[in-house]
Amino acid sequence: MAERTSVVLISGLLCDGEIWAEQERALSARYDVLTLGFMRFSTIEAMAEEVLRVAPPRFSVAGHSMGGRVALEIVRRAPERVQGLALIDTGFSSARPGEETGRYALVTLAEEQGMTALAAAWLPPMVSARRTSDCELIQRLTRMVERADFDLFRGQIHALLKRPNAEPMLGAIDCPTCVIVGRDDSWSPVEQHRAMAAQIPAATLDIIEDCGHMSLVEQPKVINFILMSWMERPMTTMKLDHSSTR
Repeated sequence: MAERTSVVLISGLLCDGEIWAEQERALSARYDVLTLGFMRFSTIEAMAEEVLRVAPPRFSVAGHSMGGRVALEIVRRAPERVQGLALIDTGFSSARPGEETGRYALVTLAEEQGMTALAAAWLPPMVSARRTSDCELIQRLTRMVERADFDLFRGQIHALLKRPNAEPMLGAIDCPTCVIVGRDDSWSPVEQHRAMAAQIPAATLDIIEDCGHMSLVEQPKVINFILMSWMERPMTTMKLDHSSTR
């Protein structure tokens, strides 16, 4: 029997494996899936090294939010091991001017009032406006944040503020790459993803309607379709220019 292709799914800020539940279920029918969440490291580089330590010798990697930045660092460190790359609601630049103030305000909130208070403040802007009234979705995400703790959150915030600038290596990525973003993602906006996809030679761009930053749970069926199509793409270095809107 032929060995199955492997795919590694990397979660973002304050997200555990629950965020990938629908994608893991869909992908595992055809592929070996390793899901990594709640990474307890304080640098993107250390997170990438941990993924490389536990991942198979060759694998595709999909990263959401902070996990996308980890995925880019993995490609930078070990491009020969990466068969495909999916970047979802993420970015590629170093910290923006003024970003530290906003992030540390959330750290202070979590330290003084706890993770439930953090979830109440942080989650609504992370989803599409029409999703804020979806009690089941918000409760699911709130429970996930509550499973985290302050030390993990503080370490991940440090990692994001000290993140490397991945822009110089985008043009060297030569594996099939899909870039995915929710139309209503106000934290990692569409134009940021257009710029990223334009610089990656084998990238496609999908913009998902009625969807914010938490696309994996806001529009799981659409994400599943895109990821399954991405996993089926042959290795190529040809520039693909068929950006689509879903």
